[in-house]
Amino acid sequence: MNASSLKSLPESVSQTISTKTQYIIGAVLLALMVITRGNISAHLQDASWAIFFLVGFYLRDSKLVKLGFPVFFIAAFAIDLAVIDSVGGVHYCFTPAYPFLIPAYAAMWFAGKWFANNHQENAAGLLKLTATAAIAVGVCFLISNAGFYFFSEKFETMTMAEYSSAVAQYLPGYLKTTAIYLSFAALVHVVLVQSNKLGNERAHS
Repeated sequence: MNASSLKSLPESVSQTISTKTQYIIGAVLLALMVITRGNISAHLQDASWAIFFLVGFYLRDSKLVKLGFPVFFIAAFAIDLAVIDSVGGVHYCFTPAYPFLIPAYAAMWFAGKWFANNHQENAAGLLKLTATAAIAVGVCFLISNAGFYFFSEKFETMTMAEYSSAVAQYLPGYLKTTAIYLSFAALVHVVLVQSNKLGNERAHS
């Protein structure tokens, strides 16, 4: 790849994130999942959907690409088991439909991975982030709720139309929560990128 073609790539994609930094980011995201999904803090909403998006975006090392999604899904599952055990071993959402969370979360992970290779550090990139995340949340919501309807064995007397109407009210909440976490992550990302640029400019001045 020559210099001219490199310049045509989105700036943050052509600038690789070190493997060490990716492991640090992964550890931070894993801690955030434990805190929010594990109900350690009652003041924080579950960040899992945003986390899977960020795992796809940031963990780009070949080994981390292969291990990132399964590791985080296993972690989510382990956290759920711990939470369920803490309330007596029974939970309304823990049903035979649980495996549908795999393709649901994979939609968030794939969206983050796609965005990592198709974004730019500008206003257009922010709009693309918004659109990509919104679509991913919609797909994740559809898969998880369709699986819950068909396989949870809780809605034998409810039609699909009735179920869809009932659960649709929750979609804005998932969009809002994911947007808050991704907005915070984007802000931190921009601050760190700009700080790194300033540091490099001063070092070469």
